Amino acid sequence: MSEKTFAIHGDIVWSRDRANLQWAKDGYLVVVGGVSKGVFQELPAEYEGIEVIDHAGKLVIPGMTDIHVHAPQYGFRGLGMDLELLEWLNTHTFPEESKYANLEYADKAYGIFAGDLLHSPTTRAVVFGTMHVEPTELLMDKLESTGLKTYVGKVNMDRNSPDYLCEKDAATSLADTVRWLDDVEAKGYGNTRPILTPRFTPTCSDELMGGLGKLKQERGLPLQSHLSENLSEIDWVHGLCPWSSCYGQTYEHFGEMDGEGKVVMAHCNYSTDEEVAILKRHNVFVATCPQSNMQLSSGIAPIRRYLVEGVHVGLGTDVAGGATLSMFRAVADLVGCSKLRWRLVDQNLKPLSTAEALYIATVGGGSFFGKVGSFERGFEVDALVLDDSGIRTPLDCDPAERVERYMYLAEEGGRIVEKYVAGVRVL
Repeated sequence: MSEKTFAIHGDIVWSRDRANLQWAKDGYLVVVGGVSKGVFQELPAEYEGIEVIDHAGKLVIPGMTDIHVHAPQYGFRGLGMDLELLEWLNTHTFPEESKYANLEYADKAYGIFAGDLLHSPTTRAVVFGTMHVEPTELLMDKLESTGLKTYVGKVNMDRNSPDYLCEKDAATSLADTVRWLDDVEAKGYGNTRPILTPRFTPTCSDELMGGLGKLKQERGLPLQSHLSENLSEIDWVHGLCPWSSCYGQTYEHFGEMDGEGKVVMAHCNYSTDEEVAILKRHNVFVATCPQSNMQLSSGIAPIRRYLVEGVHVGLGTDVAGGATLSMFRAVADLVGCSKLRWRLVDQNLKPLSTAEALYIATVGGGSFFGKVGSFERGFEVDALVLDDSGIRTPLDCDPAERVERYMYLAEEGGRIVEKYVAGVRVL
């Protein structure tokens, strides 16, 4: 076999479907050219003699995809968690992001972010940068070197922003975006790709929104932004765009959901029936961010509804609205938030199980990158090898139960032993 072929031996757990985990104790995950050939209880004859990486007794699970995280906010994570969204932006976020105009500061801060992301459960991520071109390219350089697969966006914002963090006008913002895209293309990254990033409708003029929609369609690019996160934000959008019937229409109207590139919208806590129809019509990915939604008093996303209606859903840490890069914590928070919504908002739709939340964190977000997030045959192999021996219990748990506990107890004694992205070991 000319392609690199190996097997990982251990207690292997992955999503069989949205609601159920499949597991193989002392199983073998066979990888050929970065792609899964399946999980087997015994190594098939055709693979006899291949390299076997032995992790007997350890858990092997798919890597996790964080589809909404702000790299320049990582430095102040854990601060301002008693504020609501708009006050938090003005008090912490905008002042911090302005510092990234200084390449020396950006180099230090992005070095910390990239290093910590590498050592986190995340194997792929969709990342916000800042409005600055060269610092965003520096972020891409650092993420490229980690071996993680990422989309990174230069942020666009030409109105309703502080003077120290606002682009001159739409023409300048668009010109800088094109220059950034051309630079990225010339560098020829292997792991890191560009994604258009209007911060959100309130900070982008109509001219800028329209220009980004056109650019998205012309270049076949993906796009990320925020949608219906906070009630005050939604009221603000209605005032800025009185012609729109819902927040989501402001993106659709300017063509930002059209074209080949996929779209991810963060939060969607208050999406109306019309807005949900827009999400479905354009196959938009909802990035649900439970910890951020709690910390910034934003709301509780109706994730069960989205799943029932066939909307794509992935999971985001939303650092620094969320205080940690841990996707394990994000899975646990997602389950907890869904329970609160079921109890307090809509008792007709049952809360999420841990298996469903894990599916959203792996296959759900992974599908933004393609066939990613499972060990089923044909999926690219992103994998975490986990040592849970430090999480002590008298119970004799099966591998699926051990994974469930790990989502809640990782910090109590769990350890990431190895990490693979597309079949390549990065940690």
